[in-house]
Amino acid sequence: MIKLIVNADDFGFSRGVNHGIIDSHVNGIVNSTTMMMNMDAVDHAVELAKLHPRLKVGIHLVLTCGKPLSDNVPSLIDEHGNFKSQSILDETVSLEEVEKEWSAQIDRFIRTGLQPSHFDSHHHVHTRKVLLPVVQRLAYKYNLKVRANGSEPIEGVEALSDISFFDFYGEGAKYDYFDQLSLNVELGGIVEVMCHPAYIDHRLLTGSSYNLPRVRELNILTNTKLPSNLVLL
Repeated sequence: MIKLIVNADDFGFSRGVNHGIIDSHVNGIVNSTTMMMNMDAVDHAVELAKLHPRLKVGIHLVLTCGKPLSDNVPSLIDEHGNFKSQSILDETVSLEEVEKEWSAQIDRFIRTGLQPSHFDSHHHVHTRKVLLPVVQRLAYKYNLKVRANGSEPIEGVEALSDISFFDFYGEGAKYDYFDQLSLNVELGGIVEVMCHPAYIDHRLLTGSSYNLPRVRELNILTNTKLPSNLVLL
């Protein structure tokens, strides 16, 4: 038997994303999600999460979208006060500022009263070697599991799963995805599949280059019957 975590990223990005994730949980196979604590629809996401306590909720740490929660993090922002692109993650990044900002995001989550299941990150930035010391300290400080980098756990932290798959995305999101997964993964482990279901709203359409394919993901996730050797964790 394979224990399966189907985690919907970007909870809190927009109301359309939030509703898509909840619909994929209530009427589909999504059993976990991670929340972007710096985005406009995060309060709406918290409300929905509290109405659906069976949905595991973690933190989707952000460095590359929207604005930071913290003041005085100059190495992380552009001239407009927005997070820079993924190209910021080099030797110019202040690890102190990253830890300050990510701590603020985790603390805001904890103040909601929700119990965090784990953390991962937007654009997988927590897997960058330059940020490893921060990831290790935060995992230890908050006693949280961390999304694995594919088949590789993050050094020095407890992994959420034995392996994480990031290929349920774009053209890789297929109706037989989970049938194929059941044939290609060894029995007895814990497997995470990342997904991005959503309904399209203006915020998503104008704020993310990955928008229309999310509706296809939602349709697949709400119309999939898992093979007998896959069980939701």
